[in-house]
Amino acid sequence: MIARLMSFALLAVSAGCMSAHPPLGMPDPLVIGFDGSRAVPPDCGKLAQPSHLVDAGSGRPDVSFGCATYTNLAVMLARPADLVAPIPYAGADAALGASAVRRYEEGRATPLNSTSTTNNVVH
Repeated sequence: MIARLMSFALLAVSAGCMSAHPPLGMPDPLVIGFDGSRAVPPDCGKLAQPSHLVDAGSGRPDVSFGCATYTNLAVMLARPADLVAPIPYAGADAALGASAVRRYEEGRATPLNSTSTTNNVVH
């Protein structure tokens, strides 16, 4: 019973972290579009906010906070269709994880060939 209450409390605490709103004045991720085959980065002109800072008497240019971040994110998406129709997560395979831990505890885990990742580099 205590374990169930603890897991519920942990879930409630972590749920608050996952649904945080963007900082004040920042756009949310919905500015990334999808045209059916690729992710479309946001229009930075529409995200521009006037700068209230003055540099030597003249106003500074408008600032598009978040534009570079969301543009880079749109370019890095491996499967842009996930923006509109994400593949459901089936969950971890508990039996596979348990067998891996059991093999490790029994000393039957296969060791790595080498501890260095640079031995087989072709120059």
